[in-house]
Amino acid sequence: MIKVLVNGINGHMGRAMIHALHQWTETVKITAGVDLDTSTEGIPVYSDIYEVQQDFDVALDFSVPAATMRLVDYCTAHNKPIIIGTTGLNEEHLNKIAIASKQIPVFQSGNMSLGINLMQMLVKQAKMTLGDRFDVEIIETHHNRKIDAPSGTAKMLVETIISASDQQLKCVYGRKETNHRREKNEIGIHSLRGGTITGEHEVIFLGDDESISIKHRAFSKDVFANGAYQAVQFIYGKEPGLYHMDDLLAELL
Repeated sequence: MIKVLVNGINGHMGRAMIHALHQWTETVKITAGVDLDTSTEGIPVYSDIYEVQQDFDVALDFSVPAATMRLVDYCTAHNKPIIIGTTGLNEEHLNKIAIASKQIPVFQSGNMSLGINLMQMLVKQAKMTLGDRFDVEIIETHHNRKIDAPSGTAKMLVETIISASDQQLKCVYGRKETNHRREKNEIGIHSLRGGTITGEHEVIFLGDDESISIKHRAFSKDVFANGAYQAVQFIYGKEPGLYHMDDLLAELL
């Protein structure tokens, strides 16, 4: 039984982890949580990671960047593996995570859905095949409570496209202020916010007289929670290093 601490346990993803736990009770147990809201019943929840009294094997983070960095410090000092699903991390945060991964196992993904990570693989193959003959646009849609834009998943998809290209690509976020024709080396990124939509991501390749669309739609946060639980099983017992969802998928296939 792998004992898990959930950082941000009363956020949307934290509650999804609790909701989806019944599918994993034979292998995983949430022993404690950290959140400013400590009202969760049945699981001890603390307002600060350094107050936690229960032991755990893996820390699972769905919080905000400042809380993520505090958890990284704690896990590094206590030699605990950590899974980071928090988005909105900047270059300084990412550098700190990379340094921590030299001492502890770190699993990081802007999206824990297996479907999204399969989409990444398909997008990479499409870009490598189509090259610069097709323009690329990304549309991401989320609920009206989401703070960061573009989403962490959209950024993942951008990085995938750039890594598969021979061009020097540049990102264009919307087109209101550009007032010029689209250039061949652009990746257009568009963020939509509204309602209760869990998450939709679409990458469109637009060529002469044809287009190809690769789209993923999440109907509930359980898909991310289940992916996170698979990440827990993956990272447990691993050597120090920085791991991603493609490492998990390679192990599953």
